Parts: sequence; structure tokens; C-alpha cells
Amino acid sequence: MVAHAHEPIVAIATAPGQGGIGVIRVSGRNLAPLLGRLFNTPLKPRHAHYLSFNDQHDQPIDKGIVLFFPAPHSYTGEDVLELQGHGGPAVLRRLLDRCLEAGAEFGLRHAEPGEFTHRAFLNERLDLAQAEAVADLIEASSEAAARSAMASLSGAFSQQVHQLDDRIVHLRMLVEATLDFPEEEIEFLEKYQAREQLQSLQADLSHLLRQAGQGMILREGLHVVLAGQPNVGKSSLLNALAGDDIAIVTPVAGTTRDKVVQQIHIQGVPIHIIDTAGLRDTDDTVERIGIERSWAEIEKANVIIHLQDIRAEENPLDTDITRRLPARTPVLKVFNKLDLAPGKPASSDSVLYISAKTGEGLEQLRQRLLDIAGWKPTSESPWLARERHVKALHLAAEHIDLAARHAEHNDSVLDLFAEELRLAHEALCSITGQFTSDDLLGEIFSSFCIGK
Repeated sequence: MVAHAHEPIVAIATAPGQGGIGVIRVSGRNLAPLLGRLFNTPLKPRHAHYLSFNDQHDQPIDKGIVLFFPAPHSYTGEDVLELQGHGGPAVLRRLLDRCLEAGAEFGLRHAEPGEFTHRAFLNERLDLAQAEAVADLIEASSEAAARSAMASLSGAFSQQVHQLDDRIVHLRMLVEATLDFPEEEIEFLEKYQAREQLQSLQADLSHLLRQAGQGMILREGLHVVLAGQPNVGKSSLLNALAGDDIAIVTPVAGTTRDKVVQQIHIQGVPIHIIDTAGLRDTDDTVERIGIERSWAEIEKANVIIHLQDIRAEENPLDTDITRRLPARTPVLKVFNKLDLAPGKPASSDSVLYISAKTGEGLEQLRQRLLDIAGWKPTSESPWLARERHVKALHLAAEHIDLAARHAEHNDSVLDLFAEELRLAHEALCSITGQFTSDDLLGEIFSSFCIGK
């Protein structure tokens, strides 16, 4: 993608299918020749023009709004042209073909996924964390996620990263200068209060990591698998949590043969609930395949809800299921059908009692899922974070911790102290894209939709 960054690009920027409005977007370093081919009217920058979109034979394809944004004051930092017409697929395809035909002489080509935002990053209109927030805003599945993605896009996350990085750079500058003048080494830690600065960096990095963890939960959500033997109410629980009849519920054991996935939101956090086939020994070939798939889903889960019938708490099959569940994954032991129990035991930290039929205990279950996810309600709107951001922050924190250990040995290891600061600096810079490999950039932007 980077190798062809000098070529003008074009794409349909609106979602596939019919719509009231469709947008064609063009970006390039000099679109003046293309404008002359497409329109006879000069375009005033950043003004809407209502014009006819004609083909190469000057026959109308459509009529609509034309907007021209000269570089560098555009989304990509290049010249950008937007054609806003009717949203019919056939009309947009004809208009796209017309742009490609008119721009063939100038090397105009179809944009790759995420290439417009990639160019915005390369031209320093956005840093990498902000560019990723563009995709997160498009993909946001809840109002909370959309607000947080917008906070990231506005630079809330990047600003905090830059502030930490500036402080590390300042400390690096001081220690590097000291290394150049050995006679000053002895007094470095005291003179510049290096230990105090490191302690402050450690505290602020820890706070930023907590925020990033919340942002990742809000973006990624939690994959929760409902596991248990047949007829314990897994499908009923899925329906109760979703508030709709998503899964088929019958008294016949083995009704669910394949997984059923439904996304719900709890306090804005996306929870992906996966209902699976009942776990038991069976001679039914189709049901056996469904059970194998159930165990495959259990292996991939973030949380397992081991659902059991309250009327059979000591069932040997449940004991066997418990033994086979992966030890690395949090397991919630939940007893269902509380409405059929003669007594109503109270839930505890280790066991929940619910009724999928009446809804009793479901609020406790929702809260426990948020607790396992690590979600803490906060008055400040978090920004979204990705796994790579959290890893980079952890890496930066590790290097700052090592620098602090070296500082305990006074100035005898200032060169190691300086090296740990450098590595912490690089880890933070990878978040915003200052130090990022082309392979990672390609992976990030290839996940965007075409036209963005």
C-alpha cells in the first residue's frame, strides 16, 4: 500500500446496497486534471456545487452535490473530491467507472480497504491510534462504544500517551547529556530527581493501563459460552438475556444441535452469548457433531457459564463436565429452574441460582459477567483501546520498572538506565505509529472497509 501512495485513488464510500445518497470519494496529490475532465465548471474549494454527473459522451449519469477539498485541508491531506448522488448500486458503479475512465491517464485506481485513512495517517492528519478509532467508530455496536470511539478519534487516548512520552524523552535527554559528561554522573539522580520522576511515570502508566483495559473491554466485549447437559435451560437463558426468542426451546433433549450466537449489551459492554448443544454421550451422529463443536467453543471462551438444573445438583454428568472444563477460563456455576425448587437458596460468590423463566437472579448474573470482564462503571467516558495498545503499555511499564531498579544502584549503571528509557519510549511510540512496521500498518488498515 505504501509503495503506491503517490497514485490517486477512488472508491464508493457508502455501504453496499440501496440508499437515498451514495458517495464517491477520490484522493490524490493533484486532482486538477481530473476535475477538468469531469466538470466544465470550476469548483470553489469547500463549497457545495449542484452539478450533472456526465459520462464520457456527455450524457447524464446522475445529478448531485460535488465537494472539493484542496490539500492539505482534507481528510487525507491530499486533494479530495466527493461526489454525492443517489444511492442506487447501478448508478454508483457507473459513476465509479466514469471516474476511473477519466482518470486513467493520471493513474487513478480503485482504493484498497482503509487506504484513505492510511493516507491520512501517512500525511500526519491522524496518528495511528486515531486512525484505528475510525474503524472502531464505524463498527461500534453500542452508544457507549460509539462515544468512546469518538473520544479516541478526537485524540483523548493519544494525548495521554504523548504526555507520558514527552516526560520520558525529557528524562532521556537529561541522562544522555550526563553520560556525555562523566564528571556530572555522580549527582544525576539527586540533581534531576530522577527517582521521583520514575515513580510518577510508574503511577501514571498504571492509571493509563487501567483505562486501556476498560477501553479494550468496551471494544472487544466478552465471549460467554453456555455449557451444560441437555434440558438445563441453556436456550431459555439465552432468550432471557437477549430479551427475544433467539433459540428454539422444547422439552426434548438435544433440541440444540449447533451453536447459536447472540450479542447483548450490559452497561454498554458487548457480551457475545453462545448457546451450545447439550453435553452428553449419544449415538446420534448429528448430535455428536454438535457436541464436538460445543467443546470447541468452550475452549475459545472468555467465560463459561456451567448451567445446571437445581433439582439435580449432584448429577454425575455435571461432575464430569466440570472436570473437563479448561482450567485457564473463568467458570460461573449457575443453577437454573429456581422457580421449580421447593426452597430458594441464596446465591454466593461461587454459585448463582436463577430462573430463566421468571428472570429471578438474572441481574446478579449480568453483574457477575461484568465483574469477570473487569468492567468498572466510571463517570469519565473511556476511550476505546485494542489489544496491541494494552501490550505496548505493559511493555513500556516493564521498561520503566527496570529503569527504576537500575536507579536503586545509583549512577553506576546509567547506561542501562538510559537504555530502558529508550525502550519505554519506543513502546509508547508504537501506539501512535511513530515507530511502526509496514507489516503492522498493512494488517491494521486491511481490516477497514473500502472507501474509508
